[in-house]
Amino acid sequence: MPSKSACPGRPEAAAQQPSSPGGLTLGGQPLNMDKDLALRPGSAPTNTCPGLEKSPGVPLNIPAKISGEGPQAQAEPFTPKPPARPKLERALSLDEKGWRRRRLQTSHEDLEARSGASPSGGSLPDQTPGPPVHTCSLPGLSTSLQEIPMTRRAPGCARGSPTSWGNCISGMVSSSPDLLPRSGASAGGPPRLADVLPSRPPPAIDWNTTSDSLRTTHRVDADHADYKLRLQTRLFGAHSGLGPGRPPSPLACDDCSLRSAKSSFSLLAPIRAKDVRSRSYLEGSLLASGALMGADELARYFPDRSVALFVATWNMQGQKEPPSNLDELLLPAEADYAQDLYVVGVQEGCSDRREWETRLQETLGPHYVMLCSAAHGALHMSVLIRRDLVWFCSEVESSTVTTRIVSQIKTKGALGISFTFFGTSFLFITSHFTSGDGKVGDRLLDYSKTVQGLALPKNVPDTCPYRSDPADVTTRFDGVFWFGDFNFRLGAGRVAVEAILRQDPGASVPALLQLDQLTREMKKGSVFRGFQEPDIHFLPSYKFDVGKDVYDTTSKQRTPSYTDRVVYRSRHKGDICPLKYSSCPGIRTSDHRPVYGLFRVKVRPGRDKH
Repeated sequence: MPSKSACPGRPEAAAQQPSSPGGLTLGGQPLNMDKDLALRPGSAPTNTCPGLEKSPGVPLNIPAKISGEGPQAQAEPFTPKPPARPKLERALSLDEKGWRRRRLQTSHEDLEARSGASPSGGSLPDQTPGPPVHTCSLPGLSTSLQEIPMTRRAPGCARGSPTSWGNCISGMVSSSPDLLPRSGASAGGPPRLADVLPSRPPPAIDWNTTSDSLRTTHRVDADHADYKLRLQTRLFGAHSGLGPGRPPSPLACDDCSLRSAKSSFSLLAPIRAKDVRSRSYLEGSLLASGALMGADELARYFPDRSVALFVATWNMQGQKEPPSNLDELLLPAEADYAQDLYVVGVQEGCSDRREWETRLQETLGPHYVMLCSAAHGALHMSVLIRRDLVWFCSEVESSTVTTRIVSQIKTKGALGISFTFFGTSFLFITSHFTSGDGKVGDRLLDYSKTVQGLALPKNVPDTCPYRSDPADVTTRFDGVFWFGDFNFRLGAGRVAVEAILRQDPGASVPALLQLDQLTREMKKGSVFRGFQEPDIHFLPSYKFDVGKDVYDTTSKQRTPSYTDRVVYRSRHKGDICPLKYSSCPGIRTSDHRPVYGLFRVKVRPGRDKH
């Protein structure tokens, strides 16, 4: 009878097996002592005896038969030797075999990942080797054979899907019988979650993208070789101006486009391209709906058909630098809003004209542009207009007249600037007449030379030629503003004037105007014929000690006077309405105080050819 021996740790006895030519059998198979006990290349040793690992020194009693010896022959017990340590080449070969079995993306899956249809969006998730998974191993087996990474997945396991971990676990447990055996409580025991889950979390996704849709549609693994390059390319394509500290552009959003984009930062109304194409900028008439100077365009910008105008005059006494702050002059406290058009004329202006113009621009800010600037000796005039109204202005023309040359610098004369705004023509004149208390006749002569000598308009057509006088330039325009240092004085001595000034201001101003030379001459019609002056409610603007509110204390003891004035003339009665007429007592850098006026001027539609 064949002998039976129990394997340590197994409750049942070994079954009887047929004999082999070698006489010895192991597990029912013929045992070759030279070959079968040695580890074959490319194969993993297996053992179903869990207790073997705990007691490697226990001898193995292997049932065997001696074939061909007769029934009386008995098998001798055999203790196998531990196998030799595997070579490094075997571990590398098994490692290569595992990488060959690694599942890569198909072309269809790669196309879905590029188009954003795949939930993971990018490359395959990192396949991190987990802890070594093996069952009982033979003594002396190299650890390189026991720690081959698990690289196969279960079929149908959705990569990157958090809801399919159960399928992945069961697939990992059941779909890799060809790799090394897994460790566990027993060979048939349930797998542990720690043996299946990856040892480290997947790479974090960079959320610094331009929109929420890009965060999910174009997700890329951070470990990818060209991750940074691909991310920069996407950001550059969405908005080339993106950078640190800059807000993302509205054009970078997926739900925005060039056709529907609107300015989020401009205060101006958006302009549709089709509206620009349908409008005529070169041809039009008074009633044409598409005319740039037409009634519809005028009503859109000025519903009441009136423009806000600021006019100022100032004798700067030839100072080298303008005041550091011009808010009191250009932005008076009485005005709640800035005006549409600013015209500033100076006499004896500062030597650096560009510095003066820069100071004007800095005070008004970027909403205004310099429409025109002209000079004639020490006379300067600057015209600033709101940026969005430049389109409605015609060509700007200028002309000068010299009344008297005291030196090489022209200190006395006139400077005129004219243009058409919509269908209303404007003329602005700044003058510096002859000085002196008793030289009224010279000042009247200066006025006559000016109205006859200014050659305006030149190329811009007259809006009402049948009402124009060739001998008077002021009759050729719809609205005329004449301002400057006219040098008309108060016809009384210094003592009489100071006595009036000591009275109540409400009563002193009318009393002073009764002594005013200009008021008297205008009533006679000898000067500024057809012109009007707003009511005066301020003290005389001349002559002060520089930097003080005290009238002249020098030896000349000049009489305080209203030398700086603003007068206006309208071709159509009631087109010009004065709102404010005052001086700037806070600006003390000259012996003159600046004088300004605020007006509302009616504007009529015009023709585009103007």
